[in-house]
Amino acid sequence: MRTGAPRRRRTLRDVADAVGVSVNTVSRALRGESGVSAESRETIRRAAERLGYVPNVHARSLVLGGPRTIGLVITNVSNPFYAELISAIEQRAAEEGYHIVLFLSEESTAREQAAAENVIRSGLDGVIVVPVQGETNPWPAVERAGIPLVVVNRRLDDLDVDTVATDNHAGAYAATSHVIAQGARSIVMLEEDLPITTIDQRIQGFRDALVDASLPLDDRQVIMVPTRRNDRAALPWQAGDAYRVTVDLLARGHRPDGCVVGNDYFALGLYRALRERGLRCPEDTLVVGFGDYPFAEFLEPPLSTVRLPAGEVGRAAVDRLMHRVNGAEPRSREVTLVPPELVTRRSTGS
Repeated sequence: MRTGAPRRRRTLRDVADAVGVSVNTVSRALRGESGVSAESRETIRRAAERLGYVPNVHARSLVLGGPRTIGLVITNVSNPFYAELISAIEQRAAEEGYHIVLFLSEESTAREQAAAENVIRSGLDGVIVVPVQGETNPWPAVERAGIPLVVVNRRLDDLDVDTVATDNHAGAYAATSHVIAQGARSIVMLEEDLPITTIDQRIQGFRDALVDASLPLDDRQVIMVPTRRNDRAALPWQAGDAYRVTVDLLARGHRPDGCVVGNDYFALGLYRALRERGLRCPEDTLVVGFGDYPFAEFLEPPLSTVRLPAGEVGRAAVDRLMHRVNGAEPRSREVTLVPPELVTRRSTGS
């Protein structure tokens, strides 16, 4: 009796490569959907049979008229941006006749890997992903399995898929330019110490605004707030970290007259540190947040902040995914940047 490693399970990609068509065309043909000629459908069916491709049970139920489902992989749900994003995606998907299956990665690469494997096993129609951007990237395997994929709010530049994101560079640029216009000249930025594209874009927007205003730029003006990556689901603790970083900054004799912070929770800690040193906002220090979380307008003083378009991003992500699910394959990926809105309040003298 011969033994050995089990044969690799054939995927939609294998069938597509054998026939010389796209993965989505194979998927549509095997599901009996329109848009594929009878001749191509038969060629694809024979190739699938020859290769031993077997759709999973979930995919078979879809062919028979079962519920259509897309996956949504989110880093955490305590962040108000992601809570609004989930709601927008669920509502827009429902309008298109799709259910949502939610996976939480909690910024853990292991949980993200498990989510990707579940997406493949479940045979979902498509998936919308906020990637962890850790040392490993499990999403190419999902793409190879023929499952349409859209990345949200972060970038995966090594993956040829559509991306829908907030224009974080523009948001940070607008926030920094605002405090400059209000008279600030010694400006710092507080950001999370995480290697994700969202933060990189905001830092670059901050720097570009200073350069364009002919103000001096020093790397020490960007203050990275230490963070425990896998604990980011509980955002309020970030206020304490921002407080400690600001106390240290002031103790070293640096007194900025303008602060741009990476999220509104940072502003809570910053406010406390300023008060304890006898500094007033906005008289001594102007402060701009990021997120426009529900509590921002109730702080004292009310916080100027960058409102993130979570709803618009979520709806656009579903639209892009539907475009792919329905068989459209543009020659190159599309990157959609949704502009944020600067909301001015008394923390910047507005």
